[in-house]
Amino acid sequence: MTSTRSRCAACKYLRRKCPSDCIFSPYFPSDDPQRFSCVHRIYGASNIGKMLKQLPVQLRADAANSLYFEAHSREADPVYGCVGIITNLNEEIHDAETELAKIQAHIGVHHQTKNPEDGEASQSGHSPVQQQ
Repeated sequence: MTSTRSRCAACKYLRRKCPSDCIFSPYFPSDDPQRFSCVHRIYGASNIGKMLKQLPVQLRADAANSLYFEAHSREADPVYGCVGIITNLNEEIHDAETELAKIQAHIGVHHQTKNPEDGEASQSGHSPVQQQ
């Protein structure tokens, strides 16, 4: 009995038959050969297979996605890889938190100077935050 299923991207790349229980086929479909190629260049097929086999089936898709993201990031930035992205995002968070603190302090000063005796109400008599 021959299978009409096409080979997965990993088996095509490795030029081998794709067995019915292929560890790669659910995570590296034949219509996205660049995905496996990218991961293979960084980790190697044997290591990818070992990592996937060690995980419970329900975690393998997330692991394959993570491997692809990390490999793709490493190709884009060979020195830092995904750590560079994480570092940049942490810097953006820190900058946003600093800016927010400055704005909140400015708003607090503005409220105090505008209504020194009545810190909550504005000049029109309405609360600055209206409840719905």
